[in-house]
Amino acid sequence: MRKEWDTIEVLRHARHDWLNKLQLIKGNLSLNKVDRVKDIIEEIIIEARQETKLTNLNLPQFASSLLTCNWENHFFQLEYEVADCPYIHRMDDVQLAKWTNNLFEVFDASIEKFQENHLSVTIHPHEEGTRFFFDFSGIITDTSSLKRFLEQPVSSSMEVHLTGMTEDELSIEVFTKAPMGER
Repeated sequence: MRKEWDTIEVLRHARHDWLNKLQLIKGNLSLNKVDRVKDIIEEIIIEARQETKLTNLNLPQFASSLLTCNWENHFFQLEYEVADCPYIHRMDDVQLAKWTNNLFEVFDASIEKFQENHLSVTIHPHEEGTRFFFDFSGIITDTSSLKRFLEQPVSSSMEVHLTGMTEDELSIEVFTKAPMGER
């Protein structure tokens, strides 16, 4: 079940993340590792740019799911990237967020707990629609549950394709079609 975040909780987690980053910078400065500090700052800038791109997609519920995922008790670590593109069409935010949160739950039930499990989400907006690539690496213990979930029809505007699966990798492509008037 997805946790509902209130403003205070979001601020608490965001502040905690920033304090961790500042401690990392401070520790590396005290060790005189200036090059590492520069790398950390560059990583923070890249992360902030990705957060901006994600929030600019005008998908508040989906963005919230990705932004808060690593604060929740999932058995995987999430990272995401939004490709540069001038096309941003309207999508069913509620449907996309619900499907994504359900995917997170299925992953939690289908992977080895407390292992190096990673889920990467890459978002490519295009004129004809938006493609979402979900790439998992880790230890999958229940491929049949994942397959069953991915084979369930979603809607006429959202297509889900399992593009590859082994015991330690999974690739999914989700395509949301742009509404007819926006193509």
